[in-house]
Amino acid sequence: MALQKLKEKEYYTYSDYCTWDDSERWELIDGVAYAMAPPSIPHQGISVELSRQLSNFLQDKPCRVYTTPGVRLNADAADDTVLIPDIVVVCDKSKIGEKTINGAPDLVVEILSPSTKRFDVLEKFLQYQKAGVLEYWVIDPDIKTATSHILNNNKYITTVYGDVGTAPVYILENFEIDLAKVFAG
Repeated sequence: MALQKLKEKEYYTYSDYCTWDDSERWELIDGVAYAMAPPSIPHQGISVELSRQLSNFLQDKPCRVYTTPGVRLNADAADDTVLIPDIVVVCDKSKIGEKTINGAPDLVVEILSPSTKRFDVLEKFLQYQKAGVLEYWVIDPDIKTATSHILNNNKYITTVYGDVGTAPVYILENFEIDLAKVFAG
């Protein structure tokens, strides 16, 4: 299923977003609403493994890992962008709200689906970079790659990893993702 825009209105904010049916998944980018397809089983398996590795490392540390949270990238301004990444790590507890992460997480992980690949790789990349997400990972289950984007002087520096070995997570000192386990399923 391709991404579909909600067409009843031209521009939405987080206030509108809060009135929508919780059984449907939507993202907002600059006031435009996009319907989200549910994740596949392989997608969920990768998400669980990455979350497990991150959670184990972060035990007894100040940063926290969350799966599929709403992230209000510009909550203090227009409040018209709400993304639902697969995984985030937040180290600033003041950004953790009751229902959403309010502001840029430190780390965002998006696991690609055929229907959202272009959206995640292009549009979300730009949104995360603009918002100041320090590290943005894109996991591609089809070609078994993990792409790391590290923010440096407001631009991302990109490194691509394969499905073997480990990959360092810049924001988490001494932590590496075991990619063989991530792609094992």
